[in-house]
Amino acid sequence: MTRQIRWGVLGCAGIAVKTVIPAIQSSRLGRVTAIASRNGDKARQMAERFGIARAYGSYEDLLADPEIDAIYNPLPNHLHVPLTIRALQQGKPVLCEKPIALDAQEAGTLLDAQKAAGLPVAEAFMVRHHPQWKQAKALIAEGRLGEVGAIQTIFSYYLDDPGNIRNQADIGGGGLFDVGCYAINTARYLFDAEPLRAIALIERDPAFDTDRLVSGLLAFPKGRQLAFTCSTQLALTQKITVLGTRGRLEIPVPFNAPADLPTRLVLDDGRDLDGGGRIEIAVEAVDQYREQADAFCDAVLFGTPLATGLEDAIANMKVIDALFRSAENGRWEEP
Repeated sequence: MTRQIRWGVLGCAGIAVKTVIPAIQSSRLGRVTAIASRNGDKARQMAERFGIARAYGSYEDLLADPEIDAIYNPLPNHLHVPLTIRALQQGKPVLCEKPIALDAQEAGTLLDAQKAAGLPVAEAFMVRHHPQWKQAKALIAEGRLGEVGAIQTIFSYYLDDPGNIRNQADIGGGGLFDVGCYAINTARYLFDAEPLRAIALIERDPAFDTDRLVSGLLAFPKGRQLAFTCSTQLALTQKITVLGTRGRLEIPVPFNAPADLPTRLVLDDGRDLDGGGRIEIAVEAVDQYREQADAFCDAVLFGTPLATGLEDAIANMKVIDALFRSAENGRWEEP
């Protein structure tokens, strides 16, 4: 019988509590056996809520626990690299929330630590573990869209709470880090290529100084393009359209696909504007967070390659850096 990975969770972030901890607890290969918070009472409450054996009042105590096999790091963005490095130094592989770092240079220091430790580190892009994305890429590879030329992506929500970490610029808040990164990651995945140059417009919140509205354009090889808009202060929206010479593909709920309901892809051959060539492709219900947890456990236990390892994470981070530079100088920038 394959042994299970004993997970330790750093902090009580919303994504951990709402999705990732329940997903790990129901996974094939792992269980959460410890949780830490700088507020010990909060850690104990979460431990009781999820049936977690141990609660710690400091991150360091959890990282030093010899009975923890792997770490999930959903802390605020500025703590991704330092706490992941500390975990590696304690001999523990890490699944770290996106973005992996605040810039590509910082991510490079994490890569150095990962190589020294010889342990897996993955960026938690759960979408890469949902079958709707694998199906979308297969349809493109089969030529169902003809020659693919463009992807258009929208990802937005409205959040004006000043206490929320997404609205705190000094710890890595803002739309590009939080949701724009998905547009970049999934375009790189579908095109199976890295962008050559990037340009962006950014509108910042006057009080928070976070990038609350970002529109970007990425130029890929073979003339392909990604155009995306992300926002932390516009109506809740998620949508991706992939355009080819013989059809288009829509992913109606690309990022936060429900764990308990089927999703669908919409394929249209473009014969008219009334949906005459439209078909819907059903995709089974999948908890993408559970799939992500098991994929990481596979990497730890069996050396299975990671879908979003550090090299992939750094490539994504370089594009984000280029977009920020472009917004400052008004020019195209190379990642």
